[in-house]
Amino acid sequence: QLQASGGGLVQAGGSLKLSCVPSERTFSVIGMGWFRQAPGKEREFVATINWSAGSPLYEDSVKGRFTISRDNSKNTGYLQMNSLKPEDTAVYYCAAVSDQFHSGRFHHTYSYEYDVWGQGTLVTVSS
Repeated sequence: QLQASGGGLVQAGGSLKLSCVPSERTFSVIGMGWFRQAPGKEREFVATINWSAGSPLYEDSVKGRFTISRDNSKNTGYLQMNSLKPEDTAVYYCAAVSDQFHSGRFHHTYSYEYDVWGQGTLVTVSS
């Protein structure tokens, strides 16, 4: 129900911008988050944004390098990734907290808080 795009192959130090948009407007977005899963590792939280306030929250390893944002007019979320490192290589998933599932938290950092998921987009950073 979410369409994620923008992944690809980039050299270390490069940039990519991921996009995420609901394929159907059957729910309102309360929060949107990005998670990633590297080969052989568990899925981990990357960043989240409170949709109405536009307030972001980041995992420590991406602070200062990644920027999460949203465009209300396009109902689209973004993850701008700069200064990419080989350890950023992973499948990136966008997820949304819908108004039907909202727990009341301002930021959502756990995968179980999200009820709508995208298919994932692969980001590969070469050294």
